[in-house]
Amino acid sequence: MSEDKPVLDYSVYLVTGRELLPTGKTYLESLEESLIGGVTLVQVREKQVDTGEFIRIAQATKEVCRRHQVPVLINDRIDVALAIGADGVHIGQSDMPVSIARKLLPPNAIIGMTCNTSEHVQQAIKDGVDYIGLGPVWPTTTKKDAQGAVGVRGIGAMLEILETVPEGRGIRAVSIGGIKSTNALHCLHGSVSPSGRILDGLAVVSDIVASNDPRAAANRIASVVQAFKTNPITTFSYAPSAYQPASIKHAVGELLSVVRQHSPLIHQITNNVVTTQSANATIALGASPIMATAPEEMADLSAAAGALLVNFGTIQNLDGMLSAGRNYNLRRKPVVFDPVGVGATAFRKSSAAALLDAWQATVIKGNAGELAALANWAEVEAKGVDSVGKGFADPAGFVRHLAKKQRAIAVLTGKDDYISDGDRVVRLSNGHPLLGEITGSGCMVGTAVATFCAAASIAAMNSRAPDAPEDAQIARGDMFTAAVGGVLAITIASELAAAKSDIVRGSGTFLPALIDELGALTPEKIVIHAKVEVM
Repeated sequence: MSEDKPVLDYSVYLVTGRELLPTGKTYLESLEESLIGGVTLVQVREKQVDTGEFIRIAQATKEVCRRHQVPVLINDRIDVALAIGADGVHIGQSDMPVSIARKLLPPNAIIGMTCNTSEHVQQAIKDGVDYIGLGPVWPTTTKKDAQGAVGVRGIGAMLEILETVPEGRGIRAVSIGGIKSTNALHCLHGSVSPSGRILDGLAVVSDIVASNDPRAAANRIASVVQAFKTNPITTFSYAPSAYQPASIKHAVGELLSVVRQHSPLIHQITNNVVTTQSANATIALGASPIMATAPEEMADLSAAAGALLVNFGTIQNLDGMLSAGRNYNLRRKPVVFDPVGVGATAFRKSSAAALLDAWQATVIKGNAGELAALANWAEVEAKGVDSVGKGFADPAGFVRHLAKKQRAIAVLTGKDDYISDGDRVVRLSNGHPLLGEITGSGCMVGTAVATFCAAASIAAMNSRAPDAPEDAQIARGDMFTAAVGGVLAITIASELAAAKSDIVRGSGTFLPALIDELGALTPEKIVIHAKVEVM
């Protein structure tokens, strides 16, 4: 070991588990293949062997890792780390105190600690550890004494603590627990703290160790981590930095033209109250709706559809919603989440939390009561699917905060609509009071947003160079403009419909006129009528 502490690359942090090896694959064979595949750090974890066996395994591990210039840490056992000259140790909450480990280990030894709560992180900072392992992100079977899953948003909250004091900013952080190639990007993207602190890597066990092809398994995760670190997108917005009302209107009009040209399939898991009118709104805009909820269909539908809308006004198949979001994330396609009435019941709140921990939303759209419930904001309450209370004192600040927290475009609907990507905020002032007098007008906004998101994804793919490499961004395209476009489509059409005094005499005649105006909407009408303010 050198006199200075080694600089570790935590990107793909393999935690060993020989009991998970597939039949026919030896431990050292699997280890070597995983190192070739992209593992950058190895922790040897052995809970069921005696000291002599642990030392033998650790020494053999070190020899293989040294050939690939990859550091080795030992789980818990200071004596084993000293015996083989490991680069450091990883300590659990119930293991030896860090202060004692520091006295026993060489001064250049790396010490990491498991942290399951904010209090653990605060203590780790005081103890002066070199890195922390945050989690479990998702439930895991590889660690019998693991705490309850904290979710990606829980990881982000703990990362934020590292930024609160200078001593924490030098501490590296990885997440662990249920991480695999299919959710690695969601873990990285969703775990970013509000201040922008990102994970330094992912700790993986079974997805690599249990694989028959550990080299490929490690490479899949390494590719995701590298792509994310190269471009740790803060939201799903790829719009130009110079953003003005005129350019927004023009861009929205272009997306409408893409919808009409390509007629993307829009997959909607929506409440049964509004299924028909949501489908009609989708068709009027120029897209094609499909309503499907069975989990067994989601892999196939995610390949065919351009975007997914999850609206749980009537939660009937939570498993279908979970599966759908995961599959659309895997295919880098937009996911619009409309948490209708989320503040009304404990079941809705827990369901929303489960969905947002299972997959990454591209756009989260709701009224004041719904978004306040998601953000645990006390200013506004929900009564069924409606909002009560005085509203937000600073709606622009609220949507900016929510977008940063959820790592998504936030759409706050109301008399004025506010949309943010966590940086910029726009206020839209279109709409007619009759929208509030028909059932499901807000749900149609979600439908329109999903439709425009599909168009943005198509536009991005069409502009991509044929030989351009695949990236690890969750959704491709300018989703900020897409969210603006979806809201404007409904609100502008509502004004045009209500203006037909010879046809529209109340809410009963308003709905069909609204569908008609969605069908007659043009880019020119958007430019003329849109009321857009960049805040």
